[in-house]
Amino acid sequence: MEQKYTPPEEILKKYAELIVKFGLRDQKGNKPKTGAVVHYLVPEVARPLYFHLQRAILKNGYHPLGQYFPSSDSQYKFQKDFYSLASSDQLVFSPESWNKALIDQIDCTILVMADTDQHELNSINSSKIFTRTKANSATSSYRRRKINEGKLNWTIVLYGTDDVAKEVGLSPKQYWNQIIKACYLDEKNPVKEWLKIEKTVVKTANKLSDLEIKTLHIKGNDVDLKVGVGKNRQWRAGGGNNIPSYEVFTSPNWSETEGWISFNQPFYRHGKKIEGIQLWFEKGKVVKSKATKNHSLLKEMLNSKNGNKLGEVSLTDSRLSRIDHFMAETLYDENTGGRYGNTHVAIGSSFRDCFKGKINSKWKDSDWDKLGFNNSQVHSDFVSTTDRTATATLQDGKEMIIYKDGKFTI
Repeated sequence: MEQKYTPPEEILKKYAELIVKFGLRDQKGNKPKTGAVVHYLVPEVARPLYFHLQRAILKNGYHPLGQYFPSSDSQYKFQKDFYSLASSDQLVFSPESWNKALIDQIDCTILVMADTDQHELNSINSSKIFTRTKANSATSSYRRRKINEGKLNWTIVLYGTDDVAKEVGLSPKQYWNQIIKACYLDEKNPVKEWLKIEKTVVKTANKLSDLEIKTLHIKGNDVDLKVGVGKNRQWRAGGGNNIPSYEVFTSPNWSETEGWISFNQPFYRHGKKIEGIQLWFEKGKVVKSKATKNHSLLKEMLNSKNGNKLGEVSLTDSRLSRIDHFMAETLYDENTGGRYGNTHVAIGSSFRDCFKGKINSKWKDSDWDKLGFNNSQVHSDFVSTTDRTATATLQDGKEMIIYKDGKFTI
């Protein structure tokens, strides 16, 4: 599929090296062992990056296991065709044995996002898509279990397309320039630059963890939200799971969420754009929601199992992020900079590696739920770039501002 703009080969080479060398490390910063199997999923439109990824994987001593799939265009609608034609049996079919065998085989995975029609599923009933997601839940849980055990490294990256560039009012070259800036591909050694950023955000995360925050109060003209954190939580940052990533985040105690929050950035899901999102929490659950566009889809998301509970709260320092334009991809929008950085929360699944303590491998979902870690098949990040202040109440009752004017203050 031909695009109006393809970045220079040298940029793609740097990008692939960054993805493999930085993105595939484990939580301790260790590279995969020689001979690791790297599964990389690349849509057709990102064909140039597919070849550079194979080269980078091979040069670093790993085994490439590529998966190349079609991109929709004006003539062929790959996803729409499936949901339009699939019978009820076909909709819920999931090759679990094949999927589990693949997950058992691989040590690392790379997902390249490259949407060519963000509104492809506009005419599809969202209930069909949620049914399909539920059908794949066993595979998703199996994969997540391997990740939680520290046996599967993963990263997600973006490949710019003409369609998404048009969606946000940029030329394809301008859109790619945002990617290049955000990933430091304009520097001689992007990996070196990202190791510096990682050092900075990890230092902030460690400071927050050491504070042992009891509750966090996020306040602004469009938010008044209190979330329980607890001394058994740690804040996380750094690593290459998302490239780029400037955020510092934790998974709070979902049951201790009270108040309301609104978001000035739209959210894309299932080929639809949800705008003007507002959420009200009582005793940890969303009890009321609003949206100026596609509110019905938002309600469907919230009505999915545990989809109405908080899984993440995150802050991004404006001094770090080089992203200064809406990108219509959560990966970038949840890391946007600008004057006030960004505040975002995720509804749905939490990150169990935010637990500050020894994890018992025999714990069940119910044990994690008692600790306030939500378990869900969804994880939806809602973003705001407005001015907000985050005040922490510590275990001893002391209050301190940790984030103000888009910057960490600790």
